[in-house]
Amino acid sequence: MSTRIVCREVVVELVWVLERAYGVSRDRIAATLQELVATLNLVIEAADDVARAAFRYRAGGPDFSDLMILAAAERSGARPLYTFERKAARMEGAELLR
Repeated sequence: MSTRIVCREVVVELVWVLERAYGVSRDRIAATLQELVATLNLVIEAADDVARAAFRYRAGGPDFSDLMILAAAERSGARPLYTFERKAARMEGAELLR
């Protein structure tokens, strides 16, 4: 059986569609993402970032895409994360650019 790869942009789009188009709850989306990360024969690009962002997403607040950006910044040691988006700037480890 071949390994299937899902890039992080597809994960971000998946969350957007589930939330906006289908009205799926954050709790269910986060659980689904955690299941995807744990699935054998499925490689999620930046799986640690997805898992970290899913955990934070479940708690509410910023959009999943902002949480993925924060996770990537943390992984690369780029702190604080500078952003123009006020909602994203409220994340711990982020700072609003003025």
